[in-house]
Amino acid sequence: MFLVALNTWQIANGKFLGALVVGFGISLAWTFNIKRIAIGNWPERIVYSTGACAGTASGILIANWIY
Repeated sequence: MFLVALNTWQIANGKFLGALVVGFGISLAWTFNIKRIAIGNWPERIVYSTGACAGTASGILIANWIY
């Protein structure tokens, strides 16, 4: 929950680089909790977490474009 709160604060306060890093960290932490992914190896975990980082980035960019 700490990382989610930190990421929410960073996005709300325009700390976008930090939000990308923490978004990656949140997903990496989840790879240890999700059975299907936890069975995977480190390269698969990195790819999964990079996808979450890209999702954070695209969400920030689209929100900034809309508002």
